[in-house]
Amino acid sequence: MTPPTAPAVEAAPEPLAHRPAHRAPSPVTGGALVLVGMLLVALNLRAAVTSLGALLDEVRTGLGLSGAMAGFVTTLPTIAFAGLGALTPWLIRRWPAARVLVVAMLALTVGQLLRVLTGSATVFVLTSALALAGIAVANILLPMLVKQHFPHRTGLVTGAYTMALTTGTTMAAASAVPVAHAFGSWRAGLGVWAALAAVAVLPWVPLALRARAARRAATPTAVPAARTRVRPARTRLGWAMAVYFGAQSLSGYAVMGWLAQLFRDAGFRPESAGLLLAGVTALGVPVALLMPTLAGRLRTLRPLVFGLTAFSAAAYLGLAFAPRGGALLWVLLLAFGQGAFPLILTTIGLRARTADGTVALSAFAQSTGYVIAALGPLLVGVLYEATGGWTAPMGFLLAALAVQTTAGMVIARPRFIEDER
Repeated sequence: MTPPTAPAVEAAPEPLAHRPAHRAPSPVTGGALVLVGMLLVALNLRAAVTSLGALLDEVRTGLGLSGAMAGFVTTLPTIAFAGLGALTPWLIRRWPAARVLVVAMLALTVGQLLRVLTGSATVFVLTSALALAGIAVANILLPMLVKQHFPHRTGLVTGAYTMALTTGTTMAAASAVPVAHAFGSWRAGLGVWAALAAVAVLPWVPLALRARAARRAATPTAVPAARTRVRPARTRLGWAMAVYFGAQSLSGYAVMGWLAQLFRDAGFRPESAGLLLAGVTALGVPVALLMPTLAGRLRTLRPLVFGLTAFSAAAYLGLAFAPRGGALLWVLLLAFGQGAFPLILTTIGLRARTADGTVALSAFAQSTGYVIAALGPLLVGVLYEATGGWTAPMGFLLAALAVQTTAGMVIARPRFIEDER
């Protein structure tokens, strides 16, 4: 929208401290193009991870990875998300979000391309880390963008982008093995997702250029209003959010990294195991769409927290004792239990009043949470290799679920991070 013309009567000058740092974004910048860009980014946020999970056995053979190294590779996403996610608020204070997202999606594109061109396990890990760095930054930014551009549609937009995220996860898990077989190499099954990441760059390029132009056009003498620094690490709510996020991510990444292998060990063919893994995310699509709306309407989140716990507990017990006979049921229950992810993403927005509070809470909850989550795939791999079965790994996931539920009781009550001390 073009700024209105100056009124005929001269108004009193506005104090410098209250003048905006730059002009308001146009409707396109703050609306349709941002939404399209967010959905394309969300499609990419797990494809690099679940495609690797579906092809982990082939990658282990092709690169000569040990069980411990394979466990580290499946843990790498959480390590990258924890370390680099914490830097995102610092990046946003210095550059516009659109420019940061351009670089993040380019890193994801290049990293996914380079990791399928190498025969070195070390280079594979390093280039995977580059790709995951782009995802780490985008993870933090999406809740902030919802709060900033769609403050009155938080549940709807959060549901839309979590559904896109789940759809991308499903596509990657379901098609990685067929694509690899069609081209005769696991490299094709992983590398094809670089094209999707490249597409996600496109909407953010014009948005970044507009943000740059707006910054240059800003009044040189303008002084932005002072901001109150939000410090989630000093609050009980911040830590509860981090623990809940970490515990559900621990289980989620363990499932993404090892579920296909569990079903292979139970006697399923690789293609079928990949489809069962994809089924978890596919069945989770409606959950991802509905969970934000439910969370936004309920006075307390306790029914959702307890319900998700019950679904996950039943799934882990089933996978431990009857993985083949009840496979479809366990997949369905896992899909419902994984609704903890859209729930915590929605809660980040619900527990902050402002965009600054949202990005601070998002960065702390996700970066700290991913430190906790890093234990998941690694310990599952260690327990699997040590015991030769899946009973011990499922017991570990049940213990993590108990911690998740305890933290969920704290975040269930309505409050705001800006009010915590």
